[in-house]
Amino acid sequence: MVKHIILWKLKSDYNNKQIKSEMKENLEKLLDVIPELLEIKVQIECLESSNADVMLYSVFKNEQALKNYAVHPEHVRELI
Repeated sequence: MVKHIILWKLKSDYNNKQIKSEMKENLEKLLDVIPELLEIKVQIECLESSNADVMLYSVFKNEQALKNYAVHPEHVRELI
């Protein structure tokens, strides 16, 4: 099992509740379309002491599954 964690620091123009909520919704819906993705959670309410604005936590069966996810068209589309 591979756990993949990403922390984002957003530019001030993008650091608002609406944009972060859209990020959360769009990323979490990938669970229904990417078979390699076993679990995904996006945290948009971070601690005040943190320098991150958004946290992504995802779980994959193995490293190859993570690599497949990274190039999956639906994942890549969400990054644009």
